[in-house]
Amino acid sequence: MSLHPSHVWALALAAVWASTAAAQTDPLPSWNEGPTKQAIVAFVTDVTREGSPDFIPPAERIATFDNDGTLWIEQPIYVQFAFALARLKELAPLHPEWKDRQPFKAALEGNLAALAAAGEQGAADIVAATHTGMTPEAFRQNVRDWLAMARHPRFDRPYEELLYQPMLEVLAYMRANGFKTFIVSGGGIEFMRTFAEKYYGIPPEQIVGSSIVTKFEMRDGRSILFRQPTVNFIDDGAGKPVAIEQHIGRRPVAAFGNSDGDLQMLQWTTQAGGRRLGVIVHHTDEAREYAYDRKSKVGHLSQALEASTIDRWTVIDIKRDWKIVFPFERTGETSR
Repeated sequence: MSLHPSHVWALALAAVWASTAAAQTDPLPSWNEGPTKQAIVAFVTDVTREGSPDFIPPAERIATFDNDGTLWIEQPIYVQFAFALARLKELAPLHPEWKDRQPFKAALEGNLAALAAAGEQGAADIVAATHTGMTPEAFRQNVRDWLAMARHPRFDRPYEELLYQPMLEVLAYMRANGFKTFIVSGGGIEFMRTFAEKYYGIPPEQIVGSSIVTKFEMRDGRSILFRQPTVNFIDDGAGKPVAIEQHIGRRPVAAFGNSDGDLQMLQWTTQAGGRRLGVIVHHTDEAREYAYDRKSKVGHLSQALEASTIDRWTVIDIKRDWKIVFPFERTGETSR
């Protein structure tokens, strides 16, 4: 049977409209079709449908997300540590003693081997020197100023362009379905509060992170808060469930992470009654981003990957599951 040309055009337009409608109704358009995407969509669908045996009331729909390596890039070094190193160089003229004192000497000279040898204590010393001795407002302004000019060493783009587009879609999708989204990260709570609302749509009161001691003082008759060079809390590993209890007061029903530092948060979330979702972002795409897990000191992933099989967590394989990684790829741009 032959079709009149007008009928052919009508069928073609119908196909286009159907395709457009499907794209508009797809909550995760930057994801490839497959079991990973299906697991996330099925969870949200099942727990939000009234009458479903897995229904979760809106007040209990708490989803927690790690930040570094889960929502934005963390290689070759954590973004906050890149800020600390830049701040150290900015402050160096005021501290001539740093030229002969480790780990500052190594950081100023760009001696990565010596800096790595200084370990966690060395990193803590650099953070203490660059993140304290000021009000929270002054610190947040320092972060905003740096983010406005800093660029990633490989992609030569601002860090706000190196968020993971598929994860931004997950955040929006869950919020559209009555979830309250929180960041629970080893990064500094004040550091993340400077950009999380702008980048992720997550307000400051829904940020849980590591913190330093902050004290109330009266200076010249004015009340201020002042950041002290003392660690208050490290929100990593076993600290994450503790921080969730202290800051949120509800056990999450969904948790997203990418490293062994997220292991206990995922366990705490999923080892409870009822339907739960645990998700690991596995970095497997060295061409579009990075490939790393067990051998990496940044975003080390070993125990949590093994636990994913036992606890039936969903593992995102970036190379397989994401159509694009960063928002700028939607317009066909390439790395600059």
